Amino acid sequence: MDEYLKPTGTIESDHPSIRAKAQELIGDVTSQRGKVLRLFDFVRDQIPYNLFMISMHPDDFRASFVLEARKGYCVQKAVLLCALARSVGIPSRLALARIRNHRIPPGLQARLGRNEFPGHGYNQFLLEGQWISAAATFDAAFCKQIKVPVVEFSGREDAMLPAQSLDGKPYIEYIKHYGYFTDLPLDFITERTSKIWGWDKRAWKRPEDDTGFP
Repeated sequence: MDEYLKPTGTIESDHPSIRAKAQELIGDVTSQRGKVLRLFDFVRDQIPYNLFMISMHPDDFRASFVLEARKGYCVQKAVLLCALARSVGIPSRLALARIRNHRIPPGLQARLGRNEFPGHGYNQFLLEGQWISAAATFDAAFCKQIKVPVVEFSGREDAMLPAQSLDGKPYIEYIKHYGYFTDLPLDFITERTSKIWGWDKRAWKRPEDDTGFP
């Protein structure tokens, strides 16, 4: 079980900024469940989802980088959440899946050439002897904008991206689960995402980098 508590080059649970932010967030909360709920809410809403942060470079996935950038796509947000959880003694691991987004904007689908995302990342936490899954992918403001349910995490049951939007139409479909990982399987991810974005893609940190894309 120690492997799910140890820092790695990407899951920097021993990094000063990660440890400080985790302590700030949990405050005087003592229960494992209470701690992870505060960490989840922070990553979900205060690290806004941004697809164009996708990268092929390992430095762009480091938890401290994502915390500093204050935005990220699903895998980066999952890495940050994993690091925060491990830093306060909560066993955490990464999970990957292929998903289909039935509400992807037409312009973005044209750019991607598909409505599937081959490397969706989320988390699992060991709470009271049970692994619980949670996807902190989309922030509440984004969900309100596109009219889909916000993922609410209780720490007692899985909280995955919703299958339906607020109007009852299909939204997220989990096509294939790739398994769980103690560290970021970057080669596994880039093998798939490079086919869409190219091998030289780096995270777009500046707001102006996003202009002109759907």
